[in-house]
Amino acid sequence: MTKRRLFTRLGIRLGIRLGIRLGIRLGITGTLLAIAGTLLLAPPAQSVEASLSAVNSSSWQTNASVQALAVAGGKAYAGGRFTSVRPPGAAAGTGEVAQAYLAAFDAGTGALVSSFNPVLNGQVYAVAASADGSRIFVGGDFTTVNGQTRNRIAAFDTATGALVANWKPSVSYRVKTIAVSGTTVYFGGSFGLVNNLTRNRLAAVTTDTGTLLPWAPSVNGDVYAVDAADSVSGASKVYAGGQFSAVNGTDQNTVTSLDPVTGAVLPFPGASAVPLPTGSCTTRVKTIDASGDTVYFGNGGDGGGCFDGTWAVDIATNTLKWKNQCLGATEAVKVVNGWLYKGSHAHDCANQGAGGFPQGFDYRFLLSEKLSDGTLGPWYPNTDADPNSVTNVGPLAFATGGDDLWVGGDFLHVNGAAQQGLTHFTNALPGAAPGQAGQVDAVQRPSGRRADQLSDSRRQRRQHADVPAAPRLQQHHHRDLDGQVDAVGPAVGAVHRHRRDARRADQLPRRGHRRQYDDPRQLLGPDHGGHDRVHGVRPDRQRGRAAGVLATR
Repeated sequence: MTKRRLFTRLGIRLGIRLGIRLGIRLGITGTLLAIAGTLLLAPPAQSVEASLSAVNSSSWQTNASVQALAVAGGKAYAGGRFTSVRPPGAAAGTGEVAQAYLAAFDAGTGALVSSFNPVLNGQVYAVAASADGSRIFVGGDFTTVNGQTRNRIAAFDTATGALVANWKPSVSYRVKTIAVSGTTVYFGGSFGLVNNLTRNRLAAVTTDTGTLLPWAPSVNGDVYAVDAADSVSGASKVYAGGQFSAVNGTDQNTVTSLDPVTGAVLPFPGASAVPLPTGSCTTRVKTIDASGDTVYFGNGGDGGGCFDGTWAVDIATNTLKWKNQCLGATEAVKVVNGWLYKGSHAHDCANQGAGGFPQGFDYRFLLSEKLSDGTLGPWYPNTDADPNSVTNVGPLAFATGGDDLWVGGDFLHVNGAAQQGLTHFTNALPGAAPGQAGQVDAVQRPSGRRADQLSDSRRQRRQHADVPAAPRLQQHHHRDLDGQVDAVGPAVGAVHRHRRDARRADQLPRRGHRRQYDDPRQLLGPDHGGHDRVHGVRPDRQRGRAAGVLATR
């Protein structure tokens, strides 16, 4: 037996015996790894500093991806690719209730709100609520709602669930993102016309009647995210991100700051946080959340070591506050209770001084960061990513009712237990307490092949852990040995998974585990019509969409 193995086994036995005999909550932060002569610590256990429990609360599930979330009027609204929903604990195909593309759930219990049953004929990509919670605004690929024409954007009354009759802007192509500020609804996507007037991928209408406003920035590529920094009188600035390089004819690399009334491009020195595209790397802003005096951004990049992290900007000056360079594309960010929560497939948070766990600890799909400097917080629940989904990235959307976090995405499991598409975290007990020592459950890869026997391309596309064992543990720490034992992180009820990977952590590839996801239109090539037929969007609907680039996620 080598000294390293002896040291490892003694450390594990000592931790377990202390936990059992003394009843001490050990919050073990991981076994030390000898990697390239440097001792590296695994991610720490959740501590009392975390504002949300790492144990997810009960909620219904969906049968496919949730791509958008909003909380209003005591309900959590989810939009996406799904066509049915089912109770918590129900296996796929059992207890399914038909409800396609848009559904509502009780914000407290997570139960389906069966009285809200709109009928849409296409996917939902965006959901946003009015400031008073009386309405939600929904965007996507649909052209009818409840049998009435609604071209890719619609509004619902949250008290009655009714479609708002007099709110019906007509958008020529996909609406991907919506933000509401005061009496204005800002939205972005792949379109070129609104009410048959030119609006190149960004537009604004009124919250009451949907009247088109003169706000018309011209963007040369698809818009993925938009948010408004609120002031007493309305928005003070509007931020947009996506696959573009120019706005109003000026160079704007994937992100821009705009005047909320005129649409003029504003000075934005903080945008220098995003590196310019190169032949081997293109990074794009995928998500934006303005909160207080700061706006937070999340990026996803193509290429090894390409910027995938988060960054924060002072709204008053548009100057950079901090930048975190974790690798693993960021799809969602949201500020809750003084922390920035992020959904990503992070796999290297020691990259360029990011201050977190190094490569070799597998994917961490849910993380928190300090608002002050972006360093990782003490919150380590986890999901997976459905390898058969279009996106295959895990979490895709966040929303909060103020002191909780709703998470939607393409995942199949949360904290090792089956839970598809939707989950909910609160600060109710069991809260953010240190973990307890316990036994480790093991999971064998169904394929029977070790990760090092897979091709690089297959390793990049598959999730390292597949079907977890039934939860029965009180353990919480995260550690990675030669066999890659990894705890998912909740303080109570955690499921620990054993990765059958023969390689040591220092033998895993340093960068680029999982490919950056853009929209299937891009992945499937230039045949727009082929993709649209697959996903129920007829080629003739492409008339009026903004020209020049493929529609992307």
